[in-house]
Amino acid sequence: MGLWSDLKVLYHMVFRPGRGRDHAERMESFYGPQAEAYDSFRRRLLQGREDLWAKLGVPEGGIWVDLGAGTGSNAEYFGENIQRLRKVILVDLSKSLLEVAQKRIQRHGWTNVETRLADATTFTPDEPVDVVTFSYSLTMIPDWFAAVDNAWRILKPGGRIGVVDFYVSRKHPGPGMRRHGTCARLFWTFWFNYDDVFPSPDHIPYLRYRFREIFLEERRAKVPYLPLARAPYYIFVGEKNTDLTPDLPV
Repeated sequence: MGLWSDLKVLYHMVFRPGRGRDHAERMESFYGPQAEAYDSFRRRLLQGREDLWAKLGVPEGGIWVDLGAGTGSNAEYFGENIQRLRKVILVDLSKSLLEVAQKRIQRHGWTNVETRLADATTFTPDEPVDVVTFSYSLTMIPDWFAAVDNAWRILKPGGRIGVVDFYVSRKHPGPGMRRHGTCARLFWTFWFNYDDVFPSPDHIPYLRYRFREIFLEERRAKVPYLPLARAPYYIFVGEKNTDLTPDLPV
């Protein structure tokens, strides 16, 4: 069953990239047919998510928003601590992925977790939240900078953002940052772009500009069925500080 699920995912990655008039249609076109097989393959590809959840901690009685939550598998990283949160909101543009997330909520009996079909760049909760996360979703949002700005907007002062995602370095990265060679930058950009995933050299600099950096680590992940490949990714944790970017809209 595991191999069959992988083949189904690989078929859509190679032969059935997302199609549609807008981002929502392309998301549903790509993920709808593989929604049930989504988690098994990506659990091996999308590394660092559990580490990010551990770095962020669980704010007692807080509200946590996962933007681009997909099937809601990230919520399982809370374990029993999920009950310490007042609310967890799983936001995504794919109806099919959220249907899988809803089944997961029912299976676990989570009473404080809900799904929202919405755009990460405009989603507005009923009240300011304590934590916003992007787990391998920022690279899939065309206006990713607007999504980061929206996360800043909906966070409480002192609230935290957590991001784990693929990236490529700038040709001339800043002090202390890793530099990827030309071939690596071109290969990973092309490889991910084919499936409408856009690793950017500007994610980390913009996150560091928009939020007070608490934690940053650059890593590489093994890629299923490509034994020699190591995809670059990063983990970032930041805090909303209204003094950092007064020129940007609230």
